[in-house]
Amino acid sequence: MDSLLTAATGPETLGHWIRLRTLVLLRWWAVSGQIAALVIGHLAFDLVFDVGLCFLVIGASVISNLAVSLVYPATKRLNEPENLLFVMFDLVQLGLMLYLTGGLNNPFSILVVGPVIVSASSLSARSTIFLGLTAIAIVTVLLWFNVPLQTAQGFELIMPELFRVGFWFALVIAVIFLGVYSRWVVSEMHAMSDALQATQMALAREQKLTDLGGVVAAAAHELGTPLATIKLTSSELADDLPDGSDAREDALLIREQADRCRDILRSMGRAGKDDLHLRHTPLGALVEEAAEPHMNRGKTVLVEHRADDATGQQPMVQRRSEIIHGLRNLIQNAVDFAADTVWVESRWDADRITLRIMDNGPGYPPHMLGRIGDPFMRRRAMPSDWLRPEYEGMGLGLFIAKTLLERSGADLSFANGVDSFAAGHRKSARSGAFVEVSWPRDRLEAEPDQARAALGENQPISR
Repeated sequence: MDSLLTAATGPETLGHWIRLRTLVLLRWWAVSGQIAALVIGHLAFDLVFDVGLCFLVIGASVISNLAVSLVYPATKRLNEPENLLFVMFDLVQLGLMLYLTGGLNNPFSILVVGPVIVSASSLSARSTIFLGLTAIAIVTVLLWFNVPLQTAQGFELIMPELFRVGFWFALVIAVIFLGVYSRWVVSEMHAMSDALQATQMALAREQKLTDLGGVVAAAAHELGTPLATIKLTSSELADDLPDGSDAREDALLIREQADRCRDILRSMGRAGKDDLHLRHTPLGALVEEAAEPHMNRGKTVLVEHRADDATGQQPMVQRRSEIIHGLRNLIQNAVDFAADTVWVESRWDADRITLRIMDNGPGYPPHMLGRIGDPFMRRRAMPSDWLRPEYEGMGLGLFIAKTLLERSGADLSFANGVDSFAAGHRKSARSGAFVEVSWPRDRLEAEPDQARAALGENQPISR
């Protein structure tokens, strides 16, 4: 699982993904909007302000845009300091424009929030905090220091002090709230994206192992008859040749090597034979295959099956890589935290197939029960009993298991307690973590015709 985490990229690296061309185009839009506001305010509303200084400030943005467009290629991706410098320039330029046009008396002061939201969405937390504090400092200065707007009749457009102070409070709150809100939302989105990428990698790896095992199993199946023929022929030759002759020794060597090839193919194909030839399998076999890698890890894994329908016969279910991998992750989690025993119970009736995984460990931390299955959960100040023996988990394994199983149609629930299919003293020790995975029977069960269908000849794997 750690190898999957290396491919994940958190929000702290987002600043290295933004193209220069994107920020240049956004600045051109901002320049166009500022020019339009100045022209409309001057011509349509007869507002009086220092037009020369205002266009000088806008010209600084135009010159900087042209300069970076000529110096750097359009495909250049800015690093974190370059992005921060770019957004900081826009924030300061906007502050100067507001200073020349009435400060917080200008309704366009709300645009100060824009650069902070951009930073929260694309830059690191440190850069966002720095930019937010700068924005708060700018609106504080604009509250008391600015060049007033005047009408053509010479009247100054100044809001009452109560409104200006209230507007300042609103801007400060907007900078803080929208910055934090944008940061949390983007962080959630990228954490989920990274976790889904890791899920796809895990599923792809499982599928590759399945395909490889199938190829080996097919090779073992196809080569079984030729190897048997070689062994039979070499044995007959050895029987007909005189003892001690070189030819007899060669025949015996051929028979020995044929046996060796058979053993090698059998050992390589043992895990993969079912992957190719059994697209459907009894429910118990599926559960036991998922649990098999964790059977010999120093903990007792007990697998139990129980029927609630009239037949009592185990249903034939689809043998899919994502189901096996998801169940294997859940069982691994139970084995990691169990004191000494893990129970894996399956039950089925006419409508549903249900699997429960329990252990006698400490259970899930109560304050995290509502977040089980979320990716990249970092646990702080955690009691030692709740830490995984091998490593401090981040929730990615449970997220992968939950995602893969839900894609197969399963419903998952996580809890602590002793709920199980057993009764009486048999369930008294099951006081640790509890996971229930439940499918509608028609989503997991193989169609009867498919379960009984002939396998046919081995076909090459195509992708």
